[in-house]
Amino acid sequence: MAPEIVVIGGGPAGSISAALLARNGARVRLLERAHFPRYHIGESVATSCRAIIELAGALEKVDARGYQVKEGLLLRWGAERDWVVDWPEIFGTGAQTSWQVDRADFDHVLLRHAASQGAEVTEGAQVKRVLFEDGRAVGVEWTHEGVTSITRADHVIDASGRAGVLSARHFRDRRQHDVFRNVAVWAYYKGGSLLPRTPRGGIDVISSPEGWYWVIPLADGMFSVGFVTHQDNFLRRRQDCPDVERLFLDFVQESDTVRELMADGEFQHDVRVEQDFSYAADSFCGPGYFLTGDSACFLDPLLSTGVHLAMYSGMLSAASILALHDGDVAEPEALSFYETLYRNAYARMFSMVAGFYEQYRGKATYFWLAQRLARGRYPELVRRPEPVPMRSAPDSEAFAALTAGALDLDDARRAGGADPLAAEVLAAQVAPRATARDRFDAATGLYLRTEPRLGIGRVTETART
Repeated sequence: MAPEIVVIGGGPAGSISAALLARNGARVRLLERAHFPRYHIGESVATSCRAIIELAGALEKVDARGYQVKEGLLLRWGAERDWVVDWPEIFGTGAQTSWQVDRADFDHVLLRHAASQGAEVTEGAQVKRVLFEDGRAVGVEWTHEGVTSITRADHVIDASGRAGVLSARHFRDRRQHDVFRNVAVWAYYKGGSLLPRTPRGGIDVISSPEGWYWVIPLADGMFSVGFVTHQDNFLRRRQDCPDVERLFLDFVQESDTVRELMADGEFQHDVRVEQDFSYAADSFCGPGYFLTGDSACFLDPLLSTGVHLAMYSGMLSAASILALHDGDVAEPEALSFYETLYRNAYARMFSMVAGFYEQYRGKATYFWLAQRLARGRYPELVRRPEPVPMRSAPDSEAFAALTAGALDLDDARRAGGADPLAAEVLAAQVAPRATARDRFDAATGLYLRTEPRLGIGRVTETART
């Protein structure tokens, strides 16, 4: 009998997990509280997402939307000037691109795709609580158009984002990271430009003494422009401004770089503000449930990792559930597989971003940190093209693999290759959580399997020798 799954939330984490499960024969009900399309920040997408979208069968639909193609990033950071990370140059041409997207449209495409694969999607549905029996999640209580229903399930995937049905409301086990008590303020311009060496469609990331800016090119000549600063600075500056629009424009004017890039752009007036405090739940999964995307953890947007972490965790949760149903792994193995892989991905990104907030260490230090976070594996991930004049620094490969999400995909595909990262490499706030009971390591021989069916494979001792 097909497993029955309830997915809470229809963002990228929920839609990807629902599509993958439905494509592989599961019975999926997805409950989304909003009515799509709905606005969401986070336009810049890592290349890893392209592979996951293709696995879910939605690549043609996403490609058809005409989003701005993205081939890397340029950083104007600290005392150094521009340094470029050009993905096609480092990894080769072909699939090593992604997009700068309109999230309202992008998320809607993915949600509709999940429905087309067989997931039963209900919009305007409010999940009140997850039901537990003897410590195991067994379903949800939810309302829709004034009617309360209970849906039982073999597994619950919490993709409810920052609302955190499980982590924030049920377990209350989120831990905020003091290092990132930031506020983001952003708006849009019609017209503008990027720095001259920016890879095609790439994001410009520009530091300042009080924070950092993003400049993201979107389709049809639109640009997303934002500033991230500590909440204390934001609140202090806000007291002296009549409104948040004036404050945002002041921030733009204070950066020589951003002011010049937007000199020919037409400000669109709709300024938004959001606290982007970073956090992580104590546990990302348990008997009968998985926390995906922002429900489990959230990270400062400096390296544009949000959609990657959402889709990566959505894929891992679907693989874990299917492997359990197929009898390929026991539940403790599936849970430790998921917990370790997703926590490694978050911890690696967190540590890299924490290093960046020490703005004046220099790019050589960031590249060194990326190499340590890659555990020396980055040369295996790089497929060099024919020799061409290099715009990217030759030692930026590990950093490129990290920002593209390639390290996380490689972790999942390696047999037992995702041991928790060494504590001395990580920022103190995300020291790895692992015990003898829940540790996933090389001895397990487990790996993400995508063919002939999504799941978790196991390399036997015979195969290894």
